[in-house]
Amino acid sequence: MLQVKTTKDLQRLRRTALHAQGLIPAGAFGRNEQGALAAIQHLGYVQLDSISVVERAHNHTWYSRIPNFPPDLSNQLLEQGDIYEYWAHAASYMPMRDFRFSLIDKARIRSGEYRSKLPNDTKMMNRILAQIRSDGPMSTKDLENPGVKRSGWWDWKPAKKAAERLYLQGDLMISSRAGFQKTYDLTERVLPGHIDTSMPSVQDWADHLLDEQLNCHGLVTAIGVTYCRRHAGLANAVKKTIRQRLDSGTLQAIQLPDQQIYYARSNLFDQPLPRVSQRLQILSPFDNFIIQRARLLSLFNFDYQIECYVPAPKRRYGYFALPLLYKDQLVGRVDCKAFRDERRLALQRVHLECAEADTEAVCTALAAALPDFATFQACDQVSVHEVWPRPAAKILKPAVAKHF
Repeated sequence: MLQVKTTKDLQRLRRTALHAQGLIPAGAFGRNEQGALAAIQHLGYVQLDSISVVERAHNHTWYSRIPNFPPDLSNQLLEQGDIYEYWAHAASYMPMRDFRFSLIDKARIRSGEYRSKLPNDTKMMNRILAQIRSDGPMSTKDLENPGVKRSGWWDWKPAKKAAERLYLQGDLMISSRAGFQKTYDLTERVLPGHIDTSMPSVQDWADHLLDEQLNCHGLVTAIGVTYCRRHAGLANAVKKTIRQRLDSGTLQAIQLPDQQIYYARSNLFDQPLPRVSQRLQILSPFDNFIIQRARLLSLFNFDYQIECYVPAPKRRYGYFALPLLYKDQLVGRVDCKAFRDERRLALQRVHLECAEADTEAVCTALAAALPDFATFQACDQVSVHEVWPRPAAKILKPAVAKHF
């Protein structure tokens, strides 16, 4: 087992992870539709989230990798059948070519083995299937109870519950997300005819996930490969594959200073050290790179928690603080809100966590990143409010003013 003891080796691992994520170099996947599809095929999934204080998480993840990514492109890929929506560790878009790996969970839901508390109103489900078959796709708006805003499974109208179960067990697919509103259609009408629909074994699934995670993260933990997937057999199958690849020499084990053990392809340290630039990136809390918090702390020494679920008086950084990536380090976070009616992006709280000697460079890079980021939010103004540490405000605010 290789033990990481030097700053140089840790830097290599960090850059390897960033390079594997397509965050360095800029535009690694290309541009436009082709680049967006290449990105999700490499990453394996792009997480969805309904929070809209800034542009939604799935579009933000693409924006961080695809220059000038237009938010409407994600739904275009969905409607074209290039991607599909289902659950990875959370609701996500995934490459349509990997559709067969959703079939195991769908079969488990249908049998009652998984998500056993889902409502199972057979009569209502049959009515919905018949209506969609005869009348065409059905949106969530068609299923909502008018006049009352509610949340949670227990408050849903029976038809909406039934449609969601049909989707989760595979009878329906989501054919569109226009305006972030789901539209359901029959799977047979959404799924392209050339897609493999053979049921994989659990071992097939494990091998697929391990390869996918090695591709998009560069180095992985056994737990990280099956992050938040509730399937004991899958976790055991991943461990089996890791053991086999260690024995064959195609994988190597790497122990970090915190004693955490990662696995990487055996040629990792033979590769050229990925280069970084002076470009700063403002990332989504739900970005593939950010979402595994334990990994982020272990590898980048960045302790991150999204605070929109934390009571306001207990928040340290703000409702929706976005991590800041500069070179090969996470150097702070910024709580943003887009006031779209004013076309103004508010940096409500900026917290810098870089060395004091790097403050000016980080402030300059953040200011330079804001014009494109504001445009992505449909804003053309930026206001800066609280800055920590406070002396950094004297650098950041004038630097931002130069761009607006």
